[in-house]
Amino acid sequence: MNRRWVIVPAAGVGRRMGSERPKQYLELAGMPVLSHVLQRFAGLSQLAAIVVALNPEDHYWNSIAKPSHARLQTVAGGAERRHSVWNALGALDGEAHDRDWVLVHDAARPCVRIADVLRLLGDIERHPAGGLLALPLTDTVKRGDSAMQAEATVDRSGLWRAQTPQVFRYGALKAALGQALAGNRAVTDESQAMELAGHRPLLVAGSADNIKITDMQDMKLAELYLQLQAAERKPERERA
Repeated sequence: MNRRWVIVPAAGVGRRMGSERPKQYLELAGMPVLSHVLQRFAGLSQLAAIVVALNPEDHYWNSIAKPSHARLQTVAGGAERRHSVWNALGALDGEAHDRDWVLVHDAARPCVRIADVLRLLGDIERHPAGGLLALPLTDTVKRGDSAMQAEATVDRSGLWRAQTPQVFRYGALKAALGQALAGNRAVTDESQAMELAGHRPLLVAGSADNIKITDMQDMKLAELYLQLQAAERKPERERA
């Protein structure tokens, strides 16, 4: 049975947040954003390890709450997300097998539902490329010009908003991302690297509350989502 490795690129410094510390270390519902992420994935079955790519000047990692029942390892992150993921893949060289699954998840997505992750893993089990959580676009989409004026309405059919985790075989992802980096392609996620290598990742519908925190308004929304998710789980615990 193929093992599962989780990679969390967490080397960002959070300049857009305008906060004293990177957004993955801001306190959310009683603990840092990154701690929520680690706890969500720590209980995943067949989990070999969670690899966290950190900024070389990170001063917060050692002080945050971490799950004690999962193997955690760190690696130096790079200038961009793609470099951090590449470094994490390299850290697994000789340990991960080509057919093992690698889940790459944003450090700033603390509300991901494990039920969605498990559904994604089930849907891609026999898919040749792997896949990712995503949401189909429902709003009308506009293309703006340099003066921020609407110049066209874009057909939204077939358009999706990519989420994470994105899940691919270790060997295929390493080869695809290596090719993108060698070609100086500025890929913004792992799916794009796989697409450029000729693969067609499976899009699996996720949940709207799997938001990526980018500003302080998102922190408030994420806290609300965590509260709502906890309320959903409470009746399940009471029935048990």
